[in-house]
Amino acid sequence: MDSTPLAPLQGPGFWQRARRNPSFMIGLALSVLLALAAALSLVWTPWNPYEVDMALKLRAPDARHWLGTDPYGRDVASLLLVGARASIAVGVIAVGIGLVIGTALGLLASARRGWVEEGIMRLSDFAFAFPAILSAIMMTAVFGPGMVNAIIAIGIYNIPTFARITRASANAIWGREYVLAARACGKGSFAITLEHVLPNILSVLIVQATIRFAIAILAEAALSYLGLGTQPPQPSWGRMLSEAQTLMFQAPLLAVFPGVAIALAVLGLNLLGDGLRDLFDPRLARKR
Repeated sequence: MDSTPLAPLQGPGFWQRARRNPSFMIGLALSVLLALAAALSLVWTPWNPYEVDMALKLRAPDARHWLGTDPYGRDVASLLLVGARASIAVGVIAVGIGLVIGTALGLLASARRGWVEEGIMRLSDFAFAFPAILSAIMMTAVFGPGMVNAIIAIGIYNIPTFARITRASANAIWGREYVLAARACGKGSFAITLEHVLPNILSVLIVQATIRFAIAILAEAALSYLGLGTQPPQPSWGRMLSEAQTLMFQAPLLAVFPGVAIALAVLGLNLLGDGLRDLFDPRLARKR
């Protein structure tokens, strides 16, 4: 068996199959749209998202304010663009924390086995008892609310997930012929892990990271909705929903726009992850 599982990514065959995969293409389009919105907010927004003008509060969508204004007279379209930046920042950093630490722990557990593996897995079980929102509440009680604490809480929640997936995937690789051949040649566990095990589970980790990215965006929105995540004046989709809940009958669109933004971002990343799983393992696509 070939020891380079990322071969499906090489050559034109991958993109030919990708174009025939609707989940991947729709997810990619929505994810690119999210990234472009965040990138655009770095250089341009229709209005200053931090400028308060009570004379313009709760304006309906028009030619000047495409999506209307919020209770403080801020432009909703500008808030959504800058809010995308906050969601991506939280998702990238939080998933990065879980991916790096969780993968390292999973590889260590798979390579060493015995009490090392048992200890890491029991720590993972313990970490599962503290979901992101509960961890954020505890951290808020000690350090106060904020984006950094939300990132740390979501990142900690991701660690055991990546550790378990890495361990399970790596255990399957350790029994393969090319790994046994490498051990027979005198290679140590560390070298085998870097040269054979990690490259062969990268596709699994990429798919999982994409899906956890969507969950991180959803968790950040929930934490901001509760007042534990991104703090004013930094725009956040979750806090926009929180501010709109008391105006549902007066200005219902204030809840619709950030809600749709969150739904499209999560849907896009989930579809992208689902499409990547099919592309990395075509057998899954044939079973559907």
